[in-house]
Amino acid sequence: MTDFDALLTTLARYNVKFIVVGGAAAIAHGSGRLTQDLDIVYERSPGNLKGLVVALTDYTPYLRGAPPGLPFRWEAATLAHGLNFTLVTSLGAIDLLAEIPGGGTFDDLKNGAVELQIFHTRCLCLSLGQLIRAKRAAGRPRDLEVIAELEGIEEESS
Repeated sequence: MTDFDALLTTLARYNVKFIVVGGAAAIAHGSGRLTQDLDIVYERSPGNLKGLVVALTDYTPYLRGAPPGLPFRWEAATLAHGLNFTLVTSLGAIDLLAEIPGGGTFDDLKNGAVELQIFHTRCLCLSLGQLIRAKRAAGRPRDLEVIAELEGIEEESS
């Protein structure tokens, strides 16, 4: 089970620049759906990569679904050489995404994102419009199912 509160609090404590996306963003906006992992789009500056590494090191991040013993070095250089990382930690599952379909990178998304209180942490989260565009662009059946709910939430909040 993923401890969303602890993951968000940890990232914020280390001043990691990120935007909550995916299922957690939908829930933050009022969706009734459940999610198993925290999805974030992270800023890719060297300082932020180091912050991500420091923030999560104590929680033993490892590639989710990878066989045990696979060589994996949790360091800023690893993050710099990759883009998307699906991780399991002792706090639960977190997906680090360099960019998302229908939205782009942290820099592309940050100006349209909204600041929300999610559990005990104020953090950036995709706006409803951004989230709907991203879900539509992803095109997976589970993403398409939630669009109508999100559009209803958006209509009610207007």
